Amino acid sequence: MNFSGFVVQLLNGLAGASSLFLVAAGLSLIFGVTRIVNFAHGSFFMLGVYIAYTLADKLGAPLGSAGFWLALPLAAIAVGLVGAAVEMLLLRRIYHAPELFQLLATFAVVLVIKDAALWLWGPEDLLGPRAPGFAGSVEILGRRFPSYDLLLIVVGPIVLGLLWLLLTRTRWGTLVRAATQDREMVGALGVNQAWLFTAVFTLGATLAGLGGALQLPREPAALGLDLLTIGNAFVVVVVGGMGSIPGAYVAALLIAEINAMCVGIGTVDLLGFSLNFSKLTLVAEFLVMAVVLVVRPWGLMGRPQAPSRQAGPVEAPLRPAARGGWIAAALLVALALLPLLTTQSPYFTVLAIDLLTAALFAASLHFIMGPAGMHSFGHAAYFGLGAYASALLVQRAGVPMELSLFVAPLLAALGAWVFGWFCVRLSGVYLAMLTLAFAQIVWSVVFQWDEVTGGSNGLTGVWPAEWLAGKQAYYYLALGLVGVSVLLLRRMLHAPFGHAMRAGRDSPLRSDAIGIDVKRVQWVAFIVAGLFAGLAGSLFAFSKGSISPDGLAVGRSVDGLVMVLLGGLQTLSGPLVGAVTFTWLQDAVARNTDYWRALLGGIVLLLVLAFPMGIAGFVQQRFARLTSGAAR
Repeated sequence: MNFSGFVVQLLNGLAGASSLFLVAAGLSLIFGVTRIVNFAHGSFFMLGVYIAYTLADKLGAPLGSAGFWLALPLAAIAVGLVGAAVEMLLLRRIYHAPELFQLLATFAVVLVIKDAALWLWGPEDLLGPRAPGFAGSVEILGRRFPSYDLLLIVVGPIVLGLLWLLLTRTRWGTLVRAATQDREMVGALGVNQAWLFTAVFTLGATLAGLGGALQLPREPAALGLDLLTIGNAFVVVVVGGMGSIPGAYVAALLIAEINAMCVGIGTVDLLGFSLNFSKLTLVAEFLVMAVVLVVRPWGLMGRPQAPSRQAGPVEAPLRPAARGGWIAAALLVALALLPLLTTQSPYFTVLAIDLLTAALFAASLHFIMGPAGMHSFGHAAYFGLGAYASALLVQRAGVPMELSLFVAPLLAALGAWVFGWFCVRLSGVYLAMLTLAFAQIVWSVVFQWDEVTGGSNGLTGVWPAEWLAGKQAYYYLALGLVGVSVLLLRRMLHAPFGHAMRAGRDSPLRSDAIGIDVKRVQWVAFIVAGLFAGLAGSLFAFSKGSISPDGLAVGRSVDGLVMVLLGGLQTLSGPLVGAVTFTWLQDAVARNTDYWRALLGGIVLLLVLAFPMGIAGFVQQRFARLTSGAAR
């Protein structure tokens, strides 16, 4: 890459940074004030592109070129109104719920908005018009550069300056900055928190919509933009520092320039090896995030996050259920009889295997999320490591399938051993995002290592041993392994190790004072969770006969989060109930309607509003009230 190519790539990075900053700035504002990790923010970006496309088409004929430029701010305002409606109708009702349940609600909003876009605009990508007056290119050092990208380069600093003036030179901005530091104290001083939150959420959604609208001449409107955008926006916000607008701009510049330079460098031969830097664009931002969080845990310009006063209620000590043994025995008998009772419908056995693997995956995630208090957005990494390890051991190393079921989880635990050492040094959202970064790094390696992992096609022909070829036989194997695994996890939680985990979660300083090595306990918990997630991945691979990079993707981790939260974070049975409920709903709804995401999202929203402590948590709470009332 010569000097002129370097300059052009530098400019490409600046244009990309402006678009990325608009989305990340809104997300940073929303989190800073409301403390909501808003998964729906990428959906607002996607809506901005779609609405801008429609408005540009409708206004273009009567108004000409002015119609296009009018469509962009109108699209941003429309998205802002959608954001205000989401905040007032949904989020305002659950601000006092645990923060992770708010995250679950925004995930449900993602599903609803995606299918709403599918219904309104269809499944095809929609290519917007070129920007009037900026449809051509300019020559820079002998190379052509899109003139519209030059406009985007200017937009970013202008928005940054306007936000700085709004937040530092107005009373509303003073209230926002105060709420970022201590929102409860702002409420105690008489400020109407509800309307402040609505205003901030509306502004954040408007910025996301504007970012999407400005992308219309550069990329088509597509249904996949929501998850793609939210991943990049989260990275920018975390690298810059949660709640820091200047930090978001610096991080957007850093990440966009690194991506642009990787594309510009291309393939380089070094010491006999061919290095394709272009492939690094799939994971470059997550590498940056991992390095930044390890070196500076609060981001480049962030501050340590103040503890929230809206935490869930204090939990009672874990005690074995009085009738737990009888209930477990009855459940095992029912599960053992299931294939015999459904011989006329073999699909029920296949679905039951999926439910079992999902239950083990959710139980392993709950092990570190509930008792240990470590939130993970990247637990799919260990699920995928177990699945790929089993497939490679059988196909490449000739290891018997039975042995691979024990070796593969150990390899997944080894990955958790490495990643966990870094992760347990962080907490809160920063810990969750570091787990996501490591998971995306693993996904990128699997996705691009064609010679070993099969690349995007994955590995096929991963079948169980002959004596397990029948679905009934494999079901009983899965039932036995999942049952033993869940009992082991439950036993560990009732053991001194489990109490040490809870002590480190609830009061790290007191735990350290009485001799508990909190970080070591959390690290061991991380490894144990990775081990059982790897076993779930191995069972999944042999049940399907194949494994692809989707097994390690963000969607798998999000599914695990939804299962745990839907069932209830404060109960040991919660992940099992949540896994069965969510997986069954996914299957049942997807087979009956094309708009299954919206229906599933609506059901999840109803469950969140009706059972803010999760399904199992609600049942446990009601049972405790009934028993206490009967005792009186």
